[in-house]
Amino acid sequence: MVPTAPCGTWPSPVDAALAASHSIRPGFVGTVGDEVWWVASRPEEGGRQTLVRRRAGGAESVALPAPWNVRTKVHEYGGRPWTAVARPRGGPLVVFAHGADQRLYVWEPDGAAEPRPLTPVSAVGGGLRWAEPVLVGDEVWCVLEEFTGPGPLDVRRVIAAVPLDGGAAGDRAAVRELTDGKHRFVTGPRLSPDGTRAAWLAWDHPRMPWDGTELRIARIEEGRFIGARTLLGGAGEAVAQVEWAADGSLLAVTERSGWWNLHRVDPESGAAVNLCEREEEFGGPLWQLGSRWFVPLAGGLVAVLHGFGGKALGVLDPETGVLADAAGPWTEWTPALDAHGPRVVGVAASPGTGFEVVELDTRTGRARVIGARHEDAVDPAYCSRPVARTFAGKDGREVHAHVHLPRHPERAVPEGELPPFVVRAHGGPTGRTPLALDLGASYFTSRGIGVVDVNYGGSTGYGRAYRERLCGQWGVVDVEDCAAVAEALVAEGVADPARLAVQGGSAGGWTAALSLVTTDLYACGTLLYPALDPTGWADGGTHDFESRYHESLIGPPDDVPERYRERSALRRAGEIKAPFLLLQGLEDPVCPAAESELLVRAAAERGLPHAYLAFEGEGHGFRRAESLARSLEAELGLYARVFGFTAEGVPELGLTR
Repeated sequence: MVPTAPCGTWPSPVDAALAASHSIRPGFVGTVGDEVWWVASRPEEGGRQTLVRRRAGGAESVALPAPWNVRTKVHEYGGRPWTAVARPRGGPLVVFAHGADQRLYVWEPDGAAEPRPLTPVSAVGGGLRWAEPVLVGDEVWCVLEEFTGPGPLDVRRVIAAVPLDGGAAGDRAAVRELTDGKHRFVTGPRLSPDGTRAAWLAWDHPRMPWDGTELRIARIEEGRFIGARTLLGGAGEAVAQVEWAADGSLLAVTERSGWWNLHRVDPESGAAVNLCEREEEFGGPLWQLGSRWFVPLAGGLVAVLHGFGGKALGVLDPETGVLADAAGPWTEWTPALDAHGPRVVGVAASPGTGFEVVELDTRTGRARVIGARHEDAVDPAYCSRPVARTFAGKDGREVHAHVHLPRHPERAVPEGELPPFVVRAHGGPTGRTPLALDLGASYFTSRGIGVVDVNYGGSTGYGRAYRERLCGQWGVVDVEDCAAVAEALVAEGVADPARLAVQGGSAGGWTAALSLVTTDLYACGTLLYPALDPTGWADGGTHDFESRYHESLIGPPDDVPERYRERSALRRAGEIKAPFLLLQGLEDPVCPAAESELLVRAAAERGLPHAYLAFEGEGHGFRRAESLARSLEAELGLYARVFGFTAEGVPELGLTR
């Protein structure tokens, strides 16, 4: 018989430092000849991002030592920060953006020289930032984000060409602009196989890229874009990705059917043909420039990510529409595909493994892990196994969620006790929580606390109609869906109705805060760098990328001012009904610390129990190991304090009134 112990008190080998060290995933994978490279985070090095290189023989090593930090701040959420090309002699040539100064650097990793800068530093606002670089002759073509004034909205974006000889390292005038700057946002260019045309995406405020984008095309003459025009898309059609096929046609993921499906597009007329019409998503929200859900292969096949909710890797024959999936345990793939010859590489995870670099050989159909291989940090018996479920929400609408039940090989819930549960709302809100191993969840489940990740209405992966449930309803539908899942778990006898917590970061923090305002369901809440009051976003209260996001989520402020008053957690701080923990980075450009401090002040004036932890040097989403670990410990400390148990080895969290 397995001994019982009160929930929350179970001894666990999953400590906060361990969970923090396994919270990262490889990203922006790419092939460099026969080698595979990717970006890897190092929380233990202050959140530095480095390049990892896997040579053709299988040896894996850190390619770029400290203090180099491969990261761009474009859109504040970043994007693809590097590119490289294999050369017959001298090894690869690499171009990357450095996090400290945001300059582009060129580097020959097999040589003795240090990386040398290609772009200048600007003291204006956020300076000059670069993303999605591609090597074109003796230049690098990429997205340039240029601040023109001190405010977060004083910014313009163009596709630009930077000379590889370093001529622009001290001279902004040496950077050639390839687009006219008439669009507020652009993606990096895709060049046709013959090098005569370029394609890219563009959009403007108040749209977000999942609301509507334009597929733009231009001729390339003497290194310049000529005759740029819109080929596809617009206000009601979101093109997520575009690439050139070997035959000179375009391939684009667009959602004309209400689902992001892959289309072949005539580059002259813009006529589009759906290559595999399904009620599945072959694309997703363009939160980061350089995201790739598909990649054309030699011979005309296309490697695609597709699915309902999670995604599988498949190979599509565009002539027949036949789609064959790669075998393997992976339930989630990030939009980071690349290919070299018959080999496809990407980043994937499963409920039992973290995110790994996976290679598919399309000749044999064999998929295997080749980098960032998952290794069990603890006995898997202590790790949660998320289960995808669909619940009935308000008015019978479907709500998707992943349930992590308490799990421990040597402890069980005592008879007569029900586990506490943490209801987690993801950020975005246009996003989704993946069905993958999560040691952050296991930190709680291995102690007897359940976790449920709610992919509420507004989440991606379930079609445009599901995503647009949140239009005008942010702060309503998300709150209702989280509550419906929590109430269903209570009704099933899975969760203790008196020990429910709500947690969320960024937009999820908005949902969590409003849940504490508008419902009596939760005993406490954890808010991580939360969005609290969007009324000032359009006037510089947040970064430019999301400064008009609220117009679709809530409505035009001049038309529905009462909605902004009703749904501002900051304005309704006096109505918060339960203790809360607030975790905030002091250098957050997306959800500034000033708003969190106003919420804390309001709680103090009202005598509401709360705790506030502010982290120096952290922005939107924590990167440093010590910040990640302290956040988990503080969250568990809140639940111990409110739910009435002792968490062994965890510092007690003091609540201020």
